[in-house]
Amino acid sequence: MTLIIGSDGAPNPGLGLHVHGETVSFQDCERPFFRAVVELTARTEWILCGSIFAGSYFKFLQRFKLESKLSTLFVDLTSLNTLVHLRDLQLTGVDLNRQTGLAIMFHNLTRLETLMILGCRIDYLEKDLSKDLQSLRELRLVINNELTIMEEFPEPLKSLKYLLIQDLLLQCSCNNAWIDNWAKRNRQVQVMFWDSTLGMKEINCIGEHGTQNFLKYSQIHCSMDVGFILFASNTLGLLLFMLVVLLHHLAGQYLLALFYITRGWLEEAVFRNNKRRYRYDAFVSYSGKDERWVVEELLPNMEQRGPPFLRLCLHSRDFQLGKDIVDNITDSLYSSRRTVCLVSRDYLRSNWCSLEMKLATDRLRVEQRDILILVFLEDISPHQLSAHHRLARLVKTRTYLDWPKEPEQYQDFWDRLWATLAPKHGQ
Repeated sequence: MTLIIGSDGAPNPGLGLHVHGETVSFQDCERPFFRAVVELTARTEWILCGSIFAGSYFKFLQRFKLESKLSTLFVDLTSLNTLVHLRDLQLTGVDLNRQTGLAIMFHNLTRLETLMILGCRIDYLEKDLSKDLQSLRELRLVINNELTIMEEFPEPLKSLKYLLIQDLLLQCSCNNAWIDNWAKRNRQVQVMFWDSTLGMKEINCIGEHGTQNFLKYSQIHCSMDVGFILFASNTLGLLLFMLVVLLHHLAGQYLLALFYITRGWLEEAVFRNNKRRYRYDAFVSYSGKDERWVVEELLPNMEQRGPPFLRLCLHSRDFQLGKDIVDNITDSLYSSRRTVCLVSRDYLRSNWCSLEMKLATDRLRVEQRDILILVFLEDISPHQLSAHHRLARLVKTRTYLDWPKEPEQYQDFWDRLWATLAPKHGQ
């Protein structure tokens, strides 16, 4: 269904608009009519203006209900964060895991009082999602997949009074262990766990051994003595170190060769039909305190070597002046073929670096390509990494580069990094 608003007259504010169709598309979205709508209900796979999400054109929208059905069509909903007058928002049947801007989608919605996420898909509820929702009073969740709710998620929700979680597929993980105690001890928030077939019930979780009572799971697996935790962590760390040394000594060369063969096969399979042109070969995410290393070491060895000559994107050099920082980061990241994260202790302490890492991992999850490269400029202990769960997961599942301590190893480091960043045939 295509709607054309044919009048330039400014209608009285306070209009309600209900649309229904497989896909709803508007034209001439800058007309005054759109600014007069305060309530919008869309029962459709997607509501568009041209090829982009139309919601951002309803500048003064206060209530928005989008009822989709987990469509395979992808439309970027990040611009929801421009609807600063929103008070009530309902998203039904939306695959939020595919939203590359999920980390900032609800930013700026400081007036939002009711949020309903129904029949949607999302793996993690993190503090980034709730950062600006200080006016939220009611939150209803119906999630269609196993879910992890991070302990920091409700911290910004200072006005929350009512939380309903229905048909919860909670993951059996100690990351979720806080939920039961929080629900029982929090006198400000009325928390309800609801099963659509059984009514109110205790919390269950899904793990390796099927469905379990989550309270019993957390008591057994997550309520350990602190001394025992320290002992177990030290023992595990020592065993892991010995295992790494042993593997490196016995099979290091074979494992490295296998990695390169496998990665080459995957790149050929995944990128065969990818003809997208990028402005940069890599977006470099780094702390300002490491800029000297970037300027004196990274740039000469990457941009002055070729052919082909690489083009890197640096925030200090390539960001547009006067543009919002988050927009600069997002645009630059998606204008680059890959992202290189230069990890240091200063990097881990930087909020902006944390945001860049989150956006890069969101893109990695959506595109499923080898687009994220980690470079450790200094040794970071497992204890320090454990506070940064996204990075810790990446380190466990992906290879990364370490800046060598010996100068004679520098050239090998640059050779490997350049070979990784250089565009492959057909890119």
